[in-house]
Amino acid sequence: MTSNSTPADTTHNGTDWQVDYDVNPIEIRDPVAEVLGVLAPDEPFVITYADVVKEAGHSCPTASGAYRVVQLGLNALYPGGYPVRSEIEVQAAGPQDDAAYGVMSRIISYITGATEDDGFGGLAGGYGGRRELLHFDAFDSETPEPTFRFRRTDTDETIEVTYHVSDVPDGGPAIGNLRGILDGSASDQQREAFADAWHRRVQVVLSDDSLFTVEAV
Repeated sequence: MTSNSTPADTTHNGTDWQVDYDVNPIEIRDPVAEVLGVLAPDEPFVITYADVVKEAGHSCPTASGAYRVVQLGLNALYPGGYPVRSEIEVQAAGPQDDAAYGVMSRIISYITGATEDDGFGGLAGGYGGRRELLHFDAFDSETPEPTFRFRRTDTDETIEVTYHVSDVPDGGPAIGNLRGILDGSASDQQREAFADAWHRRVQVVLSDDSLFTVEAV
Protein backbone atom coordinates (compact mmCIF):
# COMPACT_ATOMS: atom_id res chain seq x y z
CA MET A 1 0.00 0.00 0.00
CA THR A 2 1.37 3.42 -0.91
CA SER A 3 1.32 6.48 1.33
CA ASN A 4 -1.73 7.93 -0.42
CA SER A 5 -3.69 4.70 -0.58
CA THR A 6 -7.06 4.40 1.14
CA PRO A 7 -6.88 1.84 3.98
CA ALA A 8 -9.05 -1.21 3.40
CA ASP A 9 -10.72 -3.48 5.91
CA THR A 10 -9.03 -6.52 4.42
CA THR A 11 -5.72 -7.27 2.78
CA HIS A 12 -6.02 -9.04 -0.55
CA ASN A 13 -3.83 -12.10 -0.92
CA GLY A 14 -4.86 -12.66 -4.53
CA THR A 15 -6.56 -11.00 -7.47
CA ASP A 16 -10.36 -10.92 -7.32
CA TRP A 17 -10.87 -12.17 -10.89
CA GLN A 18 -14.31 -11.67 -12.42
CA VAL A 19 -13.63 -14.03 -15.30
CA ASP A 20 -11.87 -17.37 -15.73
CA TYR A 21 -10.37 -18.34 -19.08
CA ASP A 22 -9.73 -21.86 -20.30
CA VAL A 23 -6.23 -22.02 -21.83
CA ASN A 24 -3.07 -23.95 -21.02
CA PRO A 25 -0.15 -22.13 -19.39
CA ILE A 26 3.19 -21.51 -21.08
CA GLU A 27 6.23 -23.17 -19.50
CA ILE A 28 9.62 -21.60 -20.16
CA ARG A 29 13.06 -22.04 -18.64
CA ASP A 30 15.16 -19.11 -17.50
CA PRO A 31 18.88 -19.94 -17.12
CA VAL A 32 19.52 -16.88 -14.94
CA ALA A 33 16.73 -17.82 -12.57
CA GLU A 34 18.25 -21.29 -12.30
CA VAL A 35 21.78 -20.00 -11.61
CA LEU A 36 20.52 -17.60 -8.94
CA GLY A 37 18.45 -20.28 -7.23
CA VAL A 38 15.01 -18.90 -8.10
CA LEU A 39 14.24 -22.11 -9.99
CA ALA A 40 15.66 -25.60 -9.68
CA PRO A 41 17.83 -26.63 -12.64
CA ASP A 42 15.79 -27.46 -15.75
CA GLU A 43 12.53 -26.41 -14.08
CA PRO A 44 10.34 -23.82 -15.86
CA PHE A 45 8.47 -20.70 -14.99
CA VAL A 46 4.75 -21.30 -15.51
CA ILE A 47 3.13 -18.28 -17.16
CA THR A 48 -0.65 -18.16 -17.39
CA TYR A 49 -2.91 -15.97 -19.46
CA ALA A 50 -3.90 -14.32 -16.16
CA ASP A 51 -0.26 -13.26 -15.76
CA VAL A 52 -0.41 -11.66 -19.20
CA VAL A 53 -3.61 -9.82 -18.27
CA LYS A 54 -1.80 -8.40 -15.24
CA GLU A 55 1.06 -7.24 -17.45
CA ALA A 56 -1.22 -5.66 -20.03
CA GLY A 57 -3.76 -4.34 -17.55
CA HIS A 58 -6.64 -5.68 -19.63
CA SER A 59 -7.93 -8.71 -21.50
CA CYS A 60 -8.85 -8.34 -25.16
CA PRO A 61 -8.45 -10.10 -28.52
CA THR A 62 -5.09 -8.39 -29.01
CA ALA A 63 -3.71 -9.56 -25.65
CA SER A 64 -5.11 -13.06 -26.01
CA GLY A 65 -3.87 -13.18 -29.60
CA ALA A 66 -0.36 -12.31 -28.45
CA TYR A 67 -0.49 -15.03 -25.82
CA ARG A 68 -1.51 -17.62 -28.37
CA VAL A 69 1.06 -16.40 -30.91
CA VAL A 70 3.79 -17.05 -28.34
CA GLN A 71 2.32 -20.33 -27.19
CA LEU A 72 1.90 -21.77 -30.66
CA GLY A 73 5.25 -20.45 -31.84
CA LEU A 74 7.20 -21.85 -28.91
CA ASN A 75 5.37 -25.19 -29.04
CA ALA A 76 6.44 -25.55 -32.66
CA LEU A 77 9.97 -24.32 -32.02
CA TYR A 78 10.56 -26.58 -29.00
CA PRO A 79 8.51 -29.73 -29.65
CA GLY A 80 10.58 -31.87 -27.31
CA GLY A 81 11.35 -29.61 -24.37
CA TYR A 82 11.01 -26.28 -22.67
CA PRO A 83 11.76 -23.06 -24.53
CA VAL A 84 14.66 -21.11 -23.03
CA ARG A 85 14.80 -17.39 -22.38
CA SER A 86 17.88 -15.67 -23.84
CA GLU A 87 17.86 -18.19 -26.70
CA ILE A 88 14.71 -16.88 -28.39
CA GLU A 89 14.86 -14.08 -30.92
CA VAL A 90 11.56 -12.41 -31.80
CA GLN A 91 10.99 -10.67 -35.13
CA ALA A 92 7.90 -8.57 -35.79
CA ALA A 93 6.77 -7.84 -39.33
CA GLY A 94 5.38 -4.44 -38.34
CA PRO A 95 6.54 -1.31 -36.50
CA GLN A 96 6.66 -0.83 -32.75
CA ASP A 97 4.23 2.10 -32.85
CA ASP A 98 1.52 0.06 -34.58
CA ALA A 99 -1.54 -0.44 -32.35
CA ALA A 100 -1.44 -4.23 -32.68
CA TYR A 101 2.30 -4.84 -32.88
CA GLY A 102 3.04 -2.52 -29.98
CA VAL A 103 0.72 -4.22 -27.49
CA MET A 104 1.48 -7.70 -28.73
CA SER A 105 5.25 -7.21 -28.63
CA ARG A 106 5.14 -6.14 -24.97
CA ILE A 107 3.34 -9.34 -24.06
CA ILE A 108 5.64 -11.46 -26.22
CA SER A 109 8.65 -9.78 -24.62
CA TYR A 110 7.23 -10.43 -21.14
CA ILE A 111 6.95 -14.14 -21.85
CA THR A 112 10.10 -14.78 -23.88
CA GLY A 113 12.34 -12.19 -22.23
CA ALA A 114 13.41 -10.89 -25.65
CA THR A 115 14.03 -7.11 -25.69
CA GLU A 116 15.65 -4.48 -27.83
CA ASP A 117 18.59 -2.65 -26.21
CA ASP A 118 16.93 -1.92 -22.87
CA GLY A 119 16.62 -5.40 -21.37
CA PHE A 120 18.68 -7.58 -19.08
CA GLY A 121 22.30 -7.65 -20.19
CA GLY A 122 23.19 -10.98 -18.60
CA LEU A 123 25.43 -12.24 -15.80
CA ALA A 124 29.22 -12.19 -15.82
CA GLY A 125 29.74 -10.92 -19.31
CA GLY A 126 26.37 -11.71 -20.81
CA TYR A 127 25.17 -15.10 -19.55
CA GLY A 128 21.41 -15.22 -20.04
CA GLY A 129 21.32 -11.79 -21.67
CA ARG A 130 18.20 -10.78 -23.59
CA ARG A 131 19.18 -7.57 -25.35
CA GLU A 132 18.96 -7.22 -29.14
CA LEU A 133 16.56 -10.17 -29.34
CA LEU A 134 13.45 -8.21 -30.30
CA HIS A 135 13.26 -6.58 -33.75
CA PHE A 136 10.54 -4.58 -35.50
CA ASP A 137 9.97 -4.24 -39.24
CA ALA A 138 12.21 -7.29 -39.40
CA PHE A 139 10.74 -8.94 -42.50
CA ASP A 140 8.11 -8.48 -45.19
CA SER A 141 4.91 -10.37 -44.50
CA GLU A 142 2.50 -11.51 -47.20
CA THR A 143 -0.46 -10.40 -45.10
CA PRO A 144 -1.46 -7.27 -43.15
CA GLU A 145 -2.41 -9.51 -40.23
CA PRO A 146 -0.03 -9.44 -37.21
CA THR A 147 2.85 -11.79 -37.96
CA PHE A 148 5.81 -12.73 -35.78
CA ARG A 149 8.82 -15.00 -36.16
CA PHE A 150 10.53 -16.87 -33.35
CA ARG A 151 14.13 -18.01 -33.93
CA ARG A 152 16.18 -20.31 -31.75
CA THR A 153 19.62 -18.75 -31.52
CA ASP A 154 21.16 -22.13 -30.66
CA THR A 155 19.87 -23.95 -33.77
CA ASP A 156 18.72 -21.10 -36.07
CA GLU A 157 15.34 -22.82 -36.50
CA THR A 158 12.59 -20.27 -37.14
CA ILE A 159 8.81 -20.44 -36.80
CA GLU A 160 6.42 -17.85 -38.22
CA VAL A 161 3.01 -17.28 -36.64
CA THR A 162 0.26 -15.17 -38.20
CA TYR A 163 -2.77 -14.08 -36.20
CA HIS A 164 -5.86 -13.78 -38.39
CA VAL A 165 -7.41 -11.09 -36.24
CA SER A 166 -9.87 -10.14 -38.97
CA ASP A 167 -11.54 -13.55 -38.48
CA VAL A 168 -12.24 -12.98 -34.76
CA PRO A 169 -16.03 -12.79 -34.15
CA ASP A 170 -17.34 -9.28 -33.54
CA GLY A 171 -19.17 -10.14 -30.30
CA GLY A 172 -22.61 -8.96 -31.35
CA PRO A 173 -24.65 -5.87 -30.41
CA ALA A 174 -23.74 -6.00 -26.70
CA ILE A 175 -20.24 -4.77 -27.59
CA GLY A 176 -21.92 -1.45 -28.39
CA ASN A 177 -22.62 -0.97 -24.68
CA LEU A 178 -18.99 0.07 -24.14
CA ARG A 179 -19.67 3.75 -24.78
CA GLY A 180 -22.34 3.83 -22.10
CA ILE A 181 -20.04 2.02 -19.68
CA LEU A 182 -17.33 4.60 -20.28
CA ASP A 183 -19.62 7.60 -19.75
CA GLY A 184 -21.45 6.02 -16.80
CA SER A 185 -24.86 5.77 -18.44
CA ALA A 186 -24.98 1.97 -18.89
CA SER A 187 -27.28 -0.13 -16.74
CA ASP A 188 -26.08 -3.14 -14.76
CA GLN A 189 -27.67 -5.40 -17.35
CA GLN A 190 -25.83 -3.64 -20.16
CA ARG A 191 -22.55 -3.94 -18.28
CA GLU A 192 -23.11 -7.64 -17.74
CA ALA A 193 -24.08 -8.20 -21.37
CA PHE A 194 -21.00 -6.36 -22.57
CA ALA A 195 -18.67 -8.31 -20.26
CA ASP A 196 -20.16 -11.62 -21.37
CA ALA A 197 -19.83 -10.78 -25.08
CA TRP A 198 -16.33 -9.33 -24.66
CA HIS A 199 -14.89 -12.26 -22.77
CA ARG A 200 -16.52 -14.80 -25.06
CA ARG A 201 -14.55 -13.17 -27.90
CA VAL A 202 -11.36 -13.48 -25.87
CA GLN A 203 -12.06 -17.14 -25.13
CA VAL A 204 -12.59 -17.82 -28.85
CA VAL A 205 -9.09 -16.46 -29.53
CA LEU A 206 -7.65 -18.61 -26.76
CA SER A 207 -9.40 -21.75 -28.05
CA ASP A 208 -9.61 -21.58 -31.84
CA ASP A 209 -6.39 -22.66 -33.56
CA SER A 210 -7.90 -21.80 -36.96
CA LEU A 211 -7.28 -18.13 -36.16
CA PHE A 212 -3.55 -18.76 -36.45
CA THR A 213 -1.17 -20.00 -39.12
CA VAL A 214 2.05 -21.62 -37.88
CA GLU A 215 4.83 -22.57 -40.27
CA ALA A 216 8.57 -23.12 -40.37
CA VAL A 217 10.58 -20.63 -42.42
